[in-house]
Amino acid sequence: MALPQLSPDLNEDELDRIVDKATTASNFLKAISHEGRLMILCHLVTGEKSVTELEELLAARQAAVSQQLSRLRLEGLVIPRRDGKTIYYRLADDKPRKMLECVYDLFCKDD
Repeated sequence: MALPQLSPDLNEDELDRIVDKATTASNFLKAISHEGRLMILCHLVTGEKSVTELEELLAARQAAVSQQLSRLRLEGLVIPRRDGKTIYYRLADDKPRKMLECVYDLFCKDD
């Protein structure tokens, strides 16, 4: 996939569209820039998890996990589901999975 070519002859609509996409991408990157949120997404790649499961997997307090899940939910990256008193989370779409694959390729694969 080729990156867009920014040039002085872009019309206003094209430039506005690119700025909108840049804002969306920036918000996405801010949402995943926290280690706790990134680890939550890593765990959710394997499937839906309850808040309690995430607490155990992350060895973190419920308040901290809930705060990070709230931010991920606000950014539209995760979707909650309530079953009685238990709340489960899953990835909202495939964007986080694709991003995690890219991060893995960049930082985790052997050279």
